[in-house]
Amino acid sequence: MKIELNVNGLRCTGDVEPRKTLLDALRDDFLLTGAHAGCEHGVCGACTVLLNGESVRGCLTFAVQCDGAAVDTIEGLSDTGAVADLQRAFQERNALQCGYCTPGILISARELLAAGDAPSRETIREYLSGHYCRCTGYQPIVDAIAEVAQARR
Repeated sequence: MKIELNVNGLRCTGDVEPRKTLLDALRDDFLLTGAHAGCEHGVCGACTVLLNGESVRGCLTFAVQCDGAAVDTIEGLSDTGAVADLQRAFQERNALQCGYCTPGILISARELLAAGDAPSRETIREYLSGHYCRCTGYQPIVDAIAEVAQARR
């Protein structure tokens, strides 16, 4: 099936099998490899992208469902500087090691902080509960997001 997406502000078209996931289309057809296939069951968060401004699990979303939609990936958010302060804080707080989970966590953190409030550490932990990080533990991640939330206030 032919689909058309607005990916990171650019019009992209492609032919995809009806069963192809958005994650696979982004990685294989559009060569955007920031989102990762982790569990492929929607529970680890490594495949998180924005679909029409809301976070979704790319491994659970069929590409054909997204025809005509806007998709933002970590590459697009990085290029525009939308997550630059979060990336800097993650680096300074050693909140990333292998980096496999980091793109999805950054997208969710951006979504959480977009409300403009400074969330509590408990709220940050709860919001990120759908993400698995096997390297850092979660303390540095929560520290980084809390620091950015405070700085943005």
